[in-house]
Amino acid sequence: MTFDKTLDVRGLACPLPVVRAVKVLAGMTPGQILKVVATDSGSVSDMAAFAEATGHELLASEQSGKDFVFFLKR
Repeated sequence: MTFDKTLDVRGLACPLPVVRAVKVLAGMTPGQILKVVATDSGSVSDMAAFAEATGHELLASEQSGKDFVFFLKR
C-alpha cells in the first residue's frame, strides 16, 4: 500500500501509539495516508476505535511478526 508518512511506535504501550498518531495526523492533509508500526497488541483495538471516533479511515490492519501495522487515511 502506498503511504505518505510512517510512524514507528514500537515499544510504546497504550495510549502512546494513538497519542503519537493524533499528532502526526494533525500535520497531514486530508487524503494522506499514515503507516503506523506498533508492538503493543492493544493497539489493534485502540487504532480501530480511534479511527471510528475521529472520522479517520482505517484502511488496513495487519500483523507482521511481532509488529502490528496500520494504515490510516486522514
